[in-house]
Amino acid sequence: MTEEIIIFFQIIFIDLVLAGDNAIVIGMVASQFPIAQRKKIIFWGIGVAVILRIIFTLITAYLLQISGLRLIGGILLLYICYKLYVDVVKNNKTDENKIKVDNSNFFKAFTTIILADVTMSLDNVLGVAGAAKDHYYLLVFGLILSIAIMATAATLISSWIKKYKWIAWIGLLAILIVAIELIYTDLTLLI
Repeated sequence: MTEEIIIFFQIIFIDLVLAGDNAIVIGMVASQFPIAQRKKIIFWGIGVAVILRIIFTLITAYLLQISGLRLIGGILLLYICYKLYVDVVKNNKTDENKIKVDNSNFFKAFTTIILADVTMSLDNVLGVAGAAKDHYYLLVFGLILSIAIMATAATLISSWIKKYKWIAWIGLLAILIVAIELIYTDLTLLI
């Protein structure tokens, strides 16, 4: 029972850190759109992340054995970091009334979120699965908690970035740190 309590708190901590990363990307991308499109981007971004987390949770044992997977994810996150810098931070100088949303921009935003969701959902599930060990009900709890954190945090972050432009820089830094950690972890295992 003591082991389960420790695992329970480990899962909460992992979810707070790793689900927050997904929320940062979704919030940053959504912040560049008017409120109606922002809500759609957050809804679909979290929807994709939920589906990916469920799929990754089901195949976690296999995924833990693949070397190089975190390296690829880290490289993808570096690309996402660059895209967010160009699309959100550099673009933040325009006000909401000047943003013209066409389908190609919406599609680009959604593509960025999907790439981030694949990478960060995998990282989150691997972290939670590693902590949960053979306690599958704790793994399911971790999945549900990460979804709740993403849904809440993405909406907050997108509205904060609209009000306080410097938050976008903190978001970029957080994503960059995750990318470097993923790459470093896999490189140390491969070497």
